[in-house]
Amino acid sequence: MKQIVSPFRRSAAAAIGLGVLLLGSNALAEPAPPPQDRDVARMVSLGGSCNRCELSGRNLSGATFTGATFISATLVGANLRGAELLGSNFSSSDFSRADMQGVEINGANFTAALFIDTSLSGAEGAGAVFARSNMSRANLSGAELTGVNMNAAILTDANASGAELFGANLANLSARNANFSGAEMQAANMTAGDFSGANFRNAELDNARLSRGQFARADFTDASLRRTDIRGVDLSAARGLTQDQVGEACADDATRLPRGLQTGACRSRTVIMGGRVRAPEPPAPPAPPRVRRFIAVGQ
Repeated sequence: MKQIVSPFRRSAAAAIGLGVLLLGSNALAEPAPPPQDRDVARMVSLGGSCNRCELSGRNLSGATFTGATFISATLVGANLRGAELLGSNFSSSDFSRADMQGVEINGANFTAALFIDTSLSGAEGAGAVFARSNMSRANLSGAELTGVNMNAAILTDANASGAELFGANLANLSARNANFSGAEMQAANMTAGDFSGANFRNAELDNARLSRGQFARADFTDASLRRTDIRGVDLSAARGLTQDQVGEACADDATRLPRGLQTGACRSRTVIMGGRVRAPEPPAPPAPPRVRRFIAVGQ
């Protein structure tokens, strides 16, 4: 059997203690297992710490990363289809051109990571952190990322069509020419983001906050803007806006709209905290029947 030396073999074995890292399709020169055994071989469970690991081009489809620490790891072109990244730290790692379709990323940390030309189509998860990550030209179509934190991330030319980004933190986002068509972005915090040239056709932006954002040439055709906070926002160069849309949004005298459109007052008070919308207080319950005797407790 021909021995192939892997550049991450020593660190992975010492830090993770799992020989299963070598079960990738191109890690050993042994004959390929029968077709029915391939999925079993890829059921890899990874934990522990493997900082700066070199995993480029590896086949880790279906692998489970639980509480793992892979800071500054390199996974360029890796196959992570259907992988589970649970509570793991991949900050400053490089996932450029990786295949991450259908991954589950609950509570994972990708702060300052690279996802250039990466496919995250159909990804699912909640509470993932992509703050300051570079996701230029990434494919996030159909991803379900509730409460994701993308503060100060770069999504230039990214495709997030049909993505579910409810309650997402998209503040300070650089998303020039990004595609959010059909995306569900209710209660998203888009404060101070650059969405110039972005596509919001048929997107749901109800209760989202757009204050201090840049939307020159952004397309809002058929987008839903119910109670969307556009106070002080310059939408004068935006496309596809109608009076009906603007009338449902929350605007003020400082809001700038395309010629012919007029601002309207907010129909209801919406409080946005951390990218989420605080639900209106429920009505007070009926007062209980008065009693003849009661005990007064001092404050």
